[in-house]
Amino acid sequence: MHLLKKYLPILDWLPNYKKKNLQGDLSAGLTVGIMLIPQGMAYAMLAGLDPIHGLYAVTVPILLYAIFGTSRQLAVGPVAMVSLLTAAGIGALNPSSPEQYLLYALTLAFMIGLIQFGMGVLRFGFFVNFLSHPVINGFTSAAAIIIGLSQAKHLFGIELPRSEYFQDIMVNIYHNIGGINWTAFAIGLGGIIIIKFGKKIHKSLPTPLLAVVFGILLVWGFGLTANGVSVLGEVPSGLPGLSSPSFSMETWSVLLPIAITISLVSFAESFAVAKIIQGKHKDYKLDANQELIGLGMANFGAAFFMGYPVTGGFSRTAVNDQAGAKTALASIISVALIIITLLFLTELFFYLPKSILAAVVMVAVYGLIDAKTPKKLWKTDKTDFTLLMITFVSTLTLGIVTGIIIGMILSLVAVLYKVSRPHMAKLAHVPNTNFYRNTRRFKELKENNDELFIRIDGQIYFANISFIQKQVEAWEKEKANALKKVVLNFESVISIDSTGAHEIEDWINNWHKKGISVAIAGARGPVRDILVKWNLIEKLGEDYIFINMHDAVQYLNKTEEANLIENKKYALQSNVN
Repeated sequence: MHLLKKYLPILDWLPNYKKKNLQGDLSAGLTVGIMLIPQGMAYAMLAGLDPIHGLYAVTVPILLYAIFGTSRQLAVGPVAMVSLLTAAGIGALNPSSPEQYLLYALTLAFMIGLIQFGMGVLRFGFFVNFLSHPVINGFTSAAAIIIGLSQAKHLFGIELPRSEYFQDIMVNIYHNIGGINWTAFAIGLGGIIIIKFGKKIHKSLPTPLLAVVFGILLVWGFGLTANGVSVLGEVPSGLPGLSSPSFSMETWSVLLPIAITISLVSFAESFAVAKIIQGKHKDYKLDANQELIGLGMANFGAAFFMGYPVTGGFSRTAVNDQAGAKTALASIISVALIIITLLFLTELFFYLPKSILAAVVMVAVYGLIDAKTPKKLWKTDKTDFTLLMITFVSTLTLGIVTGIIIGMILSLVAVLYKVSRPHMAKLAHVPNTNFYRNTRRFKELKENNDELFIRIDGQIYFANISFIQKQVEAWEKEKANALKKVVLNFESVISIDSTGAHEIEDWINNWHKKGISVAIAGARGPVRDILVKWNLIEKLGEDYIFINMHDAVQYLNKTEEANLIENKKYALQSNVN
């Protein structure tokens, strides 16, 4: 039963469901369900699909996540970024018809499901850590700008070629802005005002739905289709039928890069918001690997039930939590509302202007543009600021897929750079104490020219040994030929590989040849085990391994004094003889 609960988290909360949670779940389910109707259609349109597929994507996929996912508040479904990535990926295939376009979208959902499910089963949840926060921030902000601008054609009622490059979009807008449909623009602007400022009247107002009602009534009541206002037209009714992705290797090979990108980016976005919300409740555990399985199953549902790629969204999850969601029953209630809409209410959306759906997308992505983090990083961490800005500019100018790939590569390079340059400190004695501190950070330390005390913080291994060696040699040169005592402080060393062990052995041999005494202080148990394994303790001598710096220095000083006395006795005896 424990194993079943692990892989089917719904068995953990559903049998123990408490009546007191029903009111919150019902309220949240209805609220998010109402949000999903306009958002699902708007995001499907952003992905290049008929709006109905946005509603299909919030039926079976959400139910599957509710069964397999570990977050009880995460609201799964279409999101702006994944929608735009979907459009970018499928656009590279140049589909010849809407049917082929849909087939590619289903295939992409299946591939994402396969990647995420596989990562979850293989326990690769940690892999998302390679997307650093600055990279995600830069990518998200740039993608949000591109997503917002991509809706300009619907907001202004003009024809624009599809593009994911900022410069191209701006040039196209500039050349076509003269053909703006002022009626469509006014409706879209009205929608933005309603969505953006309606919440100030009351937080619980379903402002996107109000904007939809506003647009439909305006177009229907005044016959604005005659003014060239583009509307959704006929929206099919009924539940999604069964569908099948393509298993063509040619299609898979082209879609694979975008599938991997969406898998990682969508999981990073989803898990980040799920972790934040779980931290507020703390009455259940979040499992990164099971989350991958849950999202993978949701995408399988999208692939086989006429949807397109889905993930957990920031805005809807926040609303779900604020509206009182306690369990995944809230998501199931949202699905019930969508099913009712599909069965009985689709006719109402005939006169829905596309400029209103553009307004829904634009307001949603506006909140993803983060100007505060770059400002903070500029003051606190120039390296992370550089990562963020390179990712941001790359995403804007080179495209979303290229931007995130560059960001990921830069993240890995930054990690490799940092681990190859561990923090090291030259220590000296704090007068009248038993403590030794970093000479760069503390003043008035007592440092003798015949002693060198080195602390290495982190691992000693092949990737950083060259840097460590150069620093040790530089400090040794500072002492000229006066050096008599070396203490290696290993308090902060967490592991040593074979390359590191060989280098330490070389240090010991070279120092011993020069008549320099060497001791090791503060090595942890696992590190001492490595020193034993490589015979370094035997080579150094057990008498030269110490618990702390003070004992090591005291012993070396006493040994030196004893050697001096012994040398004096020998000199006297030689003179007498």
